[in-house]
Amino acid sequence: MVGPQAHRSEGADIATVRFDISMSLDGFVTARAVTAEQPMGREGARLHTWARDTPSPRNAELLEASVAEAGAFICGRRTYDLSLPWWGADGPTGPARVPLVVVTHDEPDDAPDDGVYTFVDGVADAVARAQQVAGARPIAVMSADIGRQCLLAGLVDEVSVHLVPVLLGDGTRLFEAVGGTAIELGVPGVVETAEVTHLRYPVRSSTASA
Repeated sequence: MVGPQAHRSEGADIATVRFDISMSLDGFVTARAVTAEQPMGREGARLHTWARDTPSPRNAELLEASVAEAGAFICGRRTYDLSLPWWGADGPTGPARVPLVVVTHDEPDDAPDDGVYTFVDGVADAVARAQQVAGARPIAVMSADIGRQCLLAGLVDEVSVHLVPVLLGDGTRLFEAVGGTAIELGVPGVVETAEVTHLRYPVRSSTASA
């Protein structure tokens, strides 16, 4: 059994690691046909409309609070490559310039000058690096594959799912591969708006199957 805080030292006051992602009701985090021009796939941008110009002020409040409190973000190389044309040197948080740690086995040669990016090889190194820059502020993991790897390694404290009421039918499933591991979650915190249901689950433990 792996506890949800395998990344913590005894008594250490360090960041909470949160796997944070938007998902369709049928379990997809991107739609089909992901390309450089459509990094979320066809119709996949629907998963993030709750965060852009929605009539529910609560969505904006939650998004602004998550950016304001974040000490660092973590993503994978694919997310970085697909998103960099929109992010630029400032990263996903724009002018806030919150550091982003990118997990990759092959560091890019053309990363933006004065960018917020750090490149590391492996999820354990990514969490350790994010903790160095975040201190006690929360860390958000924002890529599906990297989030799953962090869960399996016992590096995640919370799973935050923004459940969007749409059926995409195909694409990238969030939890299609957890390696035969049962991951026990606690009672979620729930915030409902017209566009999305925000769910935040504490991670209790994960147990690999024989």
